[in-house]
Amino acid sequence: MESQTEQQLKANQTRLIKDRLARVGVTTGGVLVLVALLLIFFYLLYVVQPIFESASVKPIHSFEIKANDQTLALGMEEQAEIGYRFGASGQGEFFALQDNKFADRNTGDIIEQRMLVPEGQITSFARSLPVNQQFVYGLDNGEAIIVQPKFTVTFPETARTQGTRQVERLIVPRFETLNDERPLQVDQQGRALEQLAYATDGEGMLMAAVTGADTLLITKFAAEQNFLTGETSLTPKYEQRTLNAAIRDIAVTPDLNKVFALINNRIVVYAVSMSGTVSESQVITLNGRQFGQAQSLHLMPGAATVLVTHESGIISQWFEVPTDEGRTFKYIRQFDAGGPIIDLEVEDYRRTFYAVTNDGKLNVFHTTSEADLYHEALPNLDTQMITIDPRANHLLAEAGNELTLFKLNNEHPEVTWSGLWQQVWYEGYPEPSYTWQSTSGSDDFEPKFSLVPISFGTIKAALYAMLFAVPIGLAAAVYTAYFMSPSVRKVVKPTVEIMEALPTVILGFLAGLWLAPIIEAYLPGVLAVIILTPLSIIGFAALWQILPSHIRTTLGEGRASLILVPLVLFVGWLSFSMSPWVEALLFDGNVRGYLTNELGVTFDQRNSLVVGIAMGFAVIPTIFSIAEDAVFSVPKHLSNGSLALGATPWQTLTKVVLLTASPGIFSAVMMGLGRAVGETMIVLMATGNTPIMDWNIFEGMRTLSANIAVEMPESEVGSSHYRILFLAAFVLFIFTFFFNTIAEFVRQRLRDKYSSM
Repeated sequence: MESQTEQQLKANQTRLIKDRLARVGVTTGGVLVLVALLLIFFYLLYVVQPIFESASVKPIHSFEIKANDQTLALGMEEQAEIGYRFGASGQGEFFALQDNKFADRNTGDIIEQRMLVPEGQITSFARSLPVNQQFVYGLDNGEAIIVQPKFTVTFPETARTQGTRQVERLIVPRFETLNDERPLQVDQQGRALEQLAYATDGEGMLMAAVTGADTLLITKFAAEQNFLTGETSLTPKYEQRTLNAAIRDIAVTPDLNKVFALINNRIVVYAVSMSGTVSESQVITLNGRQFGQAQSLHLMPGAATVLVTHESGIISQWFEVPTDEGRTFKYIRQFDAGGPIIDLEVEDYRRTFYAVTNDGKLNVFHTTSEADLYHEALPNLDTQMITIDPRANHLLAEAGNELTLFKLNNEHPEVTWSGLWQQVWYEGYPEPSYTWQSTSGSDDFEPKFSLVPISFGTIKAALYAMLFAVPIGLAAAVYTAYFMSPSVRKVVKPTVEIMEALPTVILGFLAGLWLAPIIEAYLPGVLAVIILTPLSIIGFAALWQILPSHIRTTLGEGRASLILVPLVLFVGWLSFSMSPWVEALLFDGNVRGYLTNELGVTFDQRNSLVVGIAMGFAVIPTIFSIAEDAVFSVPKHLSNGSLALGATPWQTLTKVVLLTASPGIFSAVMMGLGRAVGETMIVLMATGNTPIMDWNIFEGMRTLSANIAVEMPESEVGSSHYRILFLAAFVLFIFTFFFNTIAEFVRQRLRDKYSSM
């Protein structure tokens, strides 16, 4: 038989192996956690990084076109397979931009040519905003002809192999003349239209023309349908204004409500009513010293923004903002192209525009983000004209008779650090602001991607939750660990810890559908509970101290807290019972109206108070459990020694126990804060999810986590919205990392300071 020494040796060896395996397991688990965090970190960076890339323009190929006249406009269909051109002679033509073997087309081949307007009658040319893709020839007899390129896409079968169909995309272009190929009479007197501007809302049309250099003609065509035949006819309303100065450029808005006339360094704005009546609404004075001589006018998508090009190469942006005198056009921002601009193109839907200078440089700007995305010379320095396809993936540039097709990569122009974290002046807003509004029902919508309101909402929600949870959680932890009798502690501690297992979606559901209406209906009572409960507890404690010692001894110091349960219930019942009386006596029966009308405080049913109570309830178990363990784990010889030296229990608690347990208590608070910052379902269900910046406790907010949960399912994969939501997740990651790092640093300092006790 083995000796006792040998058995002990084997036991020690087994224990050593187990210790080593445990050490390896714990180390491996810690390393894997760090690896997981790093993978999350780098994946978020991987998704977010593309939104900060600048635009790139790369040539695909060049080809020549046989044109005997000046190009008035270029265009492309959305696949960038076919381009079109309008010439000064009245001829329109389609040509291939890419090879298509199925259609037997090579790059540069003319697909169709057509004489759109009789030669010799053209005096002006205009186009609608890119979204409509309509072009207008102004004639010498006061008439205008509207032409629109159309594309029919089919997918004919080319072959069948083993039961599998092979199809090819075939795009067939054509020119279509609107109004049943009849010209529209813009000038009743039949004068030549020297300048022309055009817009349509899909039914009616608005044309502005210049004749005689200083005479402005405004003609609105109202669509009227014959109920018997179903035919639609256009009824014109003619207006004329003489400005006594040369008109440099004109523009009309697609809502057919405004006409802009550029005269030297002034823009005269005319309001056009639904009936076609014209009135001068305001005059925009341009600062010639600041910008230089104005050249031309351009409208951005939605027509809320007017871009003015200047001879100095500056492009100034103006739009209407509400003021005390009504809506007025104001200067917003400017962009510098570096030289005189010979052509400017805007995208169909985004606030991106492209400017070519006289030295052949291409500039790409975005108005909302104030971004200078690209500033490089094109291969042909004598480029005179450019156009962008509807998807903004290709750019076509003309230099002489040579056309060059470029691949355009500009996926996220609306995203810049300044747009995300600084105030931005959005169209129609009275002043710059922090705004999050990612979507709208309109194609003309200007995205607003400021992360400041939702970051603010995250901090606001966490702050109010901590104001509710920290006093209750820490006080309960200290009392349970230090004063409560062991028998009661065995019941209280597990009960509170079980609360942490309650799903937050249940808490959010109760907060939104049960607690919020109660707070709205009994607001004085809720506020009374918050104020009177701690006061009643303090009053009971003072009364307890003056009770005879035999009564206190009979109940026991550790069980005295049980008396507080009926006391708290009574205070709550009394507060809610008195709430209607207090509301009727002090607030004329309407606290909400009093807050709004008398104090100017907005009250929302689902507000920060609801979130603070509900989320505080969810955070309390975390703070309580960690803090209680920290206080309870303080060595007994420290507190016993303090008591033996004559210190009171309270002095021992404040001078010895709390100082020794301070690292754990601080960790409990920071763990609770981390839980509050990352909470999703409670703030999602218990607030109005409005991304506003206001510390008002009676208003809601939107947090980073709730914003991700709400909008991620609706975002398009790979879009700016999608990637910014990942950026919001990255910001939330940084928030929690920052708080945890600070917590660990402070905790370590506290441990080093009080470990010698």
